[in-house]
Amino acid sequence: MYLINEIFYSIQGEGVNAGVPAIFLRFSGCNLKCPFCDTSHQTGNPMSLDDIMHEVSRYNASLVVLTGGEPSLFIDDAIVEALHNAGKTIAIETNGTHPLPAGIDHVTLSPKDDFCDNAQTVIEHCDELKIVYRGDNDPSRYNHIKASHRVLQPCDTGDDEQNRRITSEALDYCLSHPQWRLSLQLHKILSVR
Repeated sequence: MYLINEIFYSIQGEGVNAGVPAIFLRFSGCNLKCPFCDTSHQTGNPMSLDDIMHEVSRYNASLVVLTGGEPSLFIDDAIVEALHNAGKTIAIETNGTHPLPAGIDHVTLSPKDDFCDNAQTVIEHCDELKIVYRGDNDPSRYNHIKASHRVLQPCDTGDDEQNRRITSEALDYCLSHPQWRLSLQLHKILSVR
């Protein structure tokens, strides 16, 4: 059984896959408590792998995004194999504090050690390194992580004026460090789930 917060269909709102239709498999529970977290993941519904696959099969998209909470606490070889057998491409959004099973097609690593205690990253290679940027944290501290893509995502503080300042600073950082690209939360801009 897996503790699932929700399964839904939308577009990927962040990072290099922004705009791609995706099935989101959101697990309940996280080992961290980030101050900006916008997901209620304390409760969930126990679901069998068969139940999960039945729900996933309702949608046409080939991309499945494993998210949370922190999906690395829950995923295993069985769910990776079932999704691949169903013809799905698997992406994961992880804080990197736990190892991942083999076979995940796209790993987005978003370290949270700037925001939380006991958030040491154990993953040192990913497809996409996503840094939540507040303007006072230094993305260069993650230069040792091998990543195909590096994205800065302005932190959503809930304060419009502060968000504009952070976004402007993130843009300036990307222009000064062109190995980074700006990642805006498209789903929030478009007011979609």
